[in-house]
Amino acid sequence: MQRLRTTVARLRPITATQTAKSQSQARPTAVGGALRTFEPMRSYTASVSAEPFLNGTSSNYVKEMYYAWLENPRSVHKSWDIFFRNANAGGSPGAANQSPPPLGGAALGLANAQAMVGTQPNVEKLVEDHLAVQSLVRAYQVRGHHIAKLDPLDISVIDFDESPVMLGLKKVGEKCAPASPHWFYGLDETDLDKVFRLPTTTFIGGSESALPLREIISRLEMAYCQSIGVEFMFINDLEQCQWIRHKFERPGVMQFTLEEKRTLLTRMVRSTRFEEFLQRKWSSEKRFGLEGCESLIPALKTIIDKSSMNGVESIIMGMPHRGRLNVLANVIRKELDQIFCQFDSKLEAADEGSGDVKYHLGMWHRRINRVTDRNITLSLMANPSHLEAVDPVVQGKTKAEQFYCGDTEGKRVMSILLHGDAAFAGQGVVYETFHLSDLPSYTTHGTVHVVVNNQVTHPATPPTALSITAPTPLEGYLQPPTYHPETRPSIAHKISATVCYRRNGHNEMDEPMFTQPLMYKQIKMQKGVLQKYYEKLLAEGAVSRQDYEEEIAKYDKICEEAHARSEDEKILHIKHWLDSPWPGFFNVDGHPKSMTSLSTGLPEEELVHIGYMASSVPVEDFTIHRGLSRILKGRAAMVGQRVCDWALGEYMAFGSLLKEGTHIRLSGQDVERGTFSHRHHVLHDQNIDKRICIPMNHISPNQAPYTVCNSSLSEYGVLGFELGFAMASPNALVLWEAQFGDFHNTAQCIIDQFICPGQAKWVRQNGIVLLLPHGMEGMGPEHSSARPERFLQMCNEDPDTYPVSEFAVRQLYDCNWIIVNCSTPANYFHVLRRQILQPFRKPLIVFTPKSLLRHPEAKSSFDDMLPGTHFQRLIPDSGPVCEKPEGVKRIVFCTGKVYYELIRERNNRGNDDTVAIARIEQLSPFPFDQVKVETDRYPNADLVWCQEEHKNQGYYDYVKPRLRTTVDRTRPVWYVGRGPAAAPATGNKVAHLVELQRFLDTAFNLDAFTEQS
Repeated sequence: MQRLRTTVARLRPITATQTAKSQSQARPTAVGGALRTFEPMRSYTASVSAEPFLNGTSSNYVKEMYYAWLENPRSVHKSWDIFFRNANAGGSPGAANQSPPPLGGAALGLANAQAMVGTQPNVEKLVEDHLAVQSLVRAYQVRGHHIAKLDPLDISVIDFDESPVMLGLKKVGEKCAPASPHWFYGLDETDLDKVFRLPTTTFIGGSESALPLREIISRLEMAYCQSIGVEFMFINDLEQCQWIRHKFERPGVMQFTLEEKRTLLTRMVRSTRFEEFLQRKWSSEKRFGLEGCESLIPALKTIIDKSSMNGVESIIMGMPHRGRLNVLANVIRKELDQIFCQFDSKLEAADEGSGDVKYHLGMWHRRINRVTDRNITLSLMANPSHLEAVDPVVQGKTKAEQFYCGDTEGKRVMSILLHGDAAFAGQGVVYETFHLSDLPSYTTHGTVHVVVNNQVTHPATPPTALSITAPTPLEGYLQPPTYHPETRPSIAHKISATVCYRRNGHNEMDEPMFTQPLMYKQIKMQKGVLQKYYEKLLAEGAVSRQDYEEEIAKYDKICEEAHARSEDEKILHIKHWLDSPWPGFFNVDGHPKSMTSLSTGLPEEELVHIGYMASSVPVEDFTIHRGLSRILKGRAAMVGQRVCDWALGEYMAFGSLLKEGTHIRLSGQDVERGTFSHRHHVLHDQNIDKRICIPMNHISPNQAPYTVCNSSLSEYGVLGFELGFAMASPNALVLWEAQFGDFHNTAQCIIDQFICPGQAKWVRQNGIVLLLPHGMEGMGPEHSSARPERFLQMCNEDPDTYPVSEFAVRQLYDCNWIIVNCSTPANYFHVLRRQILQPFRKPLIVFTPKSLLRHPEAKSSFDDMLPGTHFQRLIPDSGPVCEKPEGVKRIVFCTGKVYYELIRERNNRGNDDTVAIARIEQLSPFPFDQVKVETDRYPNADLVWCQEEHKNQGYYDYVKPRLRTTVDRTRPVWYVGRGPAAAPATGNKVAHLVELQRFLDTAFNLDAFTEQS
């Protein structure tokens, strides 16, 4: 009784009034096989306002009972049947009331009951009691998880009576008022054996429609307050709420068959003994084991089993480092000997690159699911120590696989994400990833999230690491249920928060007693979950001691045999841990099928066809904006003149690749129109709302699809998503465009941990393209620099060594990424096509222009895009300086937009024959060979590097040592540009112009460096 009293008191915030406000207003019923809605004909002779018990919430309850009575008079209590019969006969509410038949003895007949006129039973109390029961049921559904027995240590640091989320709760067991004999809901111990009709919002009755209050509370306790807590009542979808209620409230729903119990025990044995084996063999090695949360493995395997039963063929998983080796061994089924090899410090890597620690590695495996006997592909993505960074990457790869197999509903490919409790609550990329979940070009139609709450947030304890009472604060906004793993395609996200503990410290060498002494005293006294479960099954007679010991011996033997095989290995293969293979793209040994450089040019008729498609509307009766009509006419005029600007050059590159069967996906903020209103790949009908046209999808009948999608206002999450999408196939051009170049700041983790070193760490190539608008144009510090110095600093090329390999292809193959700053539309066209036509994949970083988008001189002739043409790594000066190169006094190397400012200034000064200007279009890998040709051509010239960025930023620190290496350090390299500064650019337009003119003056002052020579 005290337990019931305590529970009811702790669930007090939900009141009868609150519940009644949500009651439905009309109920449909079936009559003659058709649905109709009752609109009751009332014949009350007295005003309802004159009857106090029919006011407020009571009237709602009476209305609900009346609808039930109209459908079936036997479905309501006898007293209500009499009341409604009398009311319909014309009696007032007070006169219609009759005493109910006595609970004991023989029931009176209807005629005798109707004759009992004049008595006044307490109908108001009856109504209030039924409302109280409804409120009680809802309270358990809303807050039952707060008092569920979730903590295996029974030392939860969270006091729900004091925590902010539960403000307003009264003390446990407190009555409504000092003088009141009733509990909060108006019920007391005398009501426990009364029978109450169950509301339609609960399934605890099973086949019964009414239960005693004592049994109602008992069943609600079993459903919501045991070792599983369910948080779902914030979901706005009634169908989803009902589905969850049905799954958790039905009597006997948590019963397992004998076979299921044995399977669970087997999986627990493997999960536990794997960690114990590693601890015995390598006790001093970091492995971030799963001890204390071994039940995670059976949980994941059950999710996979259920998913396979429902037709899922591929599952992409992401997780942090804790427990990763166990998941690889017992979920993905990575060969144990290959896992054990990772512990051998004597083995040398057979593959190029740095490799990574064993608890960051991923794996791809296709196997038979033993429960369903169906094929299933499992992929665990490699992840750095940034715990949640892999979340959007997993979602992007899942979306790509769904796209390529035509899975438009997410029924064949799904994702599972594992989280630590503190990281799930504290890292913003979790929210960014969730926010993509319902966007048309990003949705994966659902993800299972497993939050592993080990009650320790290294190195802090929960009170100092979490300002919330649970690690899953996003559900109120994002609408996923939080509960024990179960899959259902129509629910977008499911969050399973597993409360456990961490038997060891942060790693196996850490001492947890420093910071959590009381917790770890309790942990040392804990039996393992395997031992607890075995003892439970033994007591039930489900298994014998012999069965249990044989299962342990069987798995121990598997581990020992795998360990023996691992000792025979001589080398370590990183490629065995590849999480995203591309079958057929490489040779068997993983190398490119060729190392030749193909022409990226196109026949003129194809350029003309794509150009006219870019300047037309291929849909009938489609009205575009007048301003856009002028833009399209301008494009058509350029095609007629055989030239293209930046937007048209991009259109031709995309259109030709689509025609050749390459899928293209362009994503980012405002990419459909283009940040600078230059692209316009999606046309909008001005007369019909939401009617659009994408001309790029009308280029050829058999072309690949083109996806262009405006993203949410996110960089970290969206760039990670696009990176994952690009992992799925090498035969797609995936591009992410920043609204301004420096917006990649907030995606730096994806750039630093995945894009830059991805191949070196995980033997995983990726061809993603980053388009970063860049240029000093007086727009202030935040809209100027794409921070090229950061990307160049992370290039793996040696600046002090002149390469001896073939430059055009081999340099590209050896680099970790390609960095370009194109100054012509033709070169941009070529570099995009080269990204797909080259026989391998490398990330491509493109510093794209802003003012050059409409610069009258920044146009290219079709002649620069015809068959036989290529991307130009360096564009030499083709002016008067070529006639007498020995008379040239200075050669200025530059890149990007500053070239046009230099040539304008040179023309104004008349230095056309004394100053040469060469454009380095490809910065990484550096074109040593072509730079050498230019320096040799002008033997008497000063070598100058000119940039519009500040000296401590931009390209100077990267270019200078390479220029020096090119000339064998025989000539100095002078700097022209802005001086060092903390900010990327000035916010003052006048100051910007002054700085520009100052360094232009220096560039053409041939005596500027005389004194320094």
